[in-house]
Amino acid sequence: MPSIEHRRIQVFENKKYRKSGLKSYVWLLHKYNISPTTEGPFFCGPKVHHQGKFAAADSKDAPPAIGGKTTFDQQVLQKRIDAKGTTGEVAAEDQQNDALYLSPVQIGTPAQTLNLDFDTGSSDLWVWSDKLSSSIKSQGTKDGHKIFDSTKSSTFKSLQDSTWQISYGDGSSASGTVGTDLVQLGGIKVENQAVELASKMAPSFQEGVGDGLLGLGFGQINTVRPARVKTPVENMISQQDIPKTAELFTAYLGSQKDAAEDDQGVGFYTFGYIDQDVLQHSKTTEAQIHYALLITPSQGFWQFKSTTASINGKQITRSRNTAIADTGTTLALVADDVCKAIYAAIPGSKFDNNQQGYVFPANTSEAKLPVVAFDVGGKEFAIEKEDLGFAPAGNGMLYGGIQSRGSLDFDILGDTWLKGVYAIFDVGNNRFGAVARIEKNFNLSGPQKSPVRKKVEEAQQAIKNKGCQSM
Repeated sequence: MPSIEHRRIQVFENKKYRKSGLKSYVWLLHKYNISPTTEGPFFCGPKVHHQGKFAAADSKDAPPAIGGKTTFDQQVLQKRIDAKGTTGEVAAEDQQNDALYLSPVQIGTPAQTLNLDFDTGSSDLWVWSDKLSSSIKSQGTKDGHKIFDSTKSSTFKSLQDSTWQISYGDGSSASGTVGTDLVQLGGIKVENQAVELASKMAPSFQEGVGDGLLGLGFGQINTVRPARVKTPVENMISQQDIPKTAELFTAYLGSQKDAAEDDQGVGFYTFGYIDQDVLQHSKTTEAQIHYALLITPSQGFWQFKSTTASINGKQITRSRNTAIADTGTTLALVADDVCKAIYAAIPGSKFDNNQQGYVFPANTSEAKLPVVAFDVGGKEFAIEKEDLGFAPAGNGMLYGGIQSRGSLDFDILGDTWLKGVYAIFDVGNNRFGAVARIEKNFNLSGPQKSPVRKKVEEAQQAIKNKGCQSM
């Protein structure tokens, strides 16, 4: 096995990302095909399709259908337009990709640097590419996207007849062709890694702030056809790029709210090792890391038993409940009864039908916010109190970081929860580990900037500039 350089991959909060509670929630409804169980503008209903004798009435530029029949297709997410009950499709501006955190990845020879969303809830590595239409590429460049040009990489090889497509419940999708190339992650060079080149993207994907996505879920949910391809971590293992004793990656998500903390709010990922500095700061040894075995057979997610939740120490038992750890989700989504109990413990909170979620006063003090914790295979880990508030909701209120999981039968523990732990995704041992992080300060109001964070952002900008020059 070649020696590797242990190097953190910095995570930065995208400056173009504008937090919107409802838009992030709608994105998750699409991502996981969730039917909402709470009141609000969005709901799932059958899509009407009329097939006429001579033409389909819903076909663009077609004449009106004559005769035929009306059918009701699968349930799709829809939006209530007005009080009269008028409904319509969910538009791109109604949602936003949850790429709050991005990390630099080098692809090709010479290397082209793209900023990707590391997502443990999916298993595709796809990028904005030279295969997109001229209009999309032009607009993407204006919006600051880096576009991978496969023709400028001497190590790129096309995978003939292989295609990929990510589709959501509203029919929106991104798709394209597939090739292999050199991918570099934190000092690790992954050879012949499948890279999915976007050639088509729905507006909801174009609205995303990153240059693509790097999936860190398991291979069975990879969308490449006719045959699935290995994820970057699977290739690291098969190519022996990381030690047999550490077939894992870790996530430490930072926050601009935490500039006053010892870590200065700076986050990172590691591949092939557990960061000892984090363990030391958390007063934990490797032997003390708590692990939960993953649910098998797996749905492709990092899924484990989560049979309790607690609010200010009062435990709620959920005997058959499970949860997934998803770095590609900003919110935490849990069962309706748990949601209701959490916000009942926050003075002045309420369910806002217009926001389709729970909100609470932005001036709530730390002392009045509850300690909310979720079980990970037998041990509970708390959400940092400052992360109970996700985004401004108007009228002095905050959109809560915990919301309803709707029809989904498992919890999604996204960034709201993950920012309170150091997460270990242990592929080799089929387990998920967590270490509780120690924070000294409370900041519900918003981002701060420290000297260390300023230096990190300057370094990140240098990487971006270098990536632009190499393309």
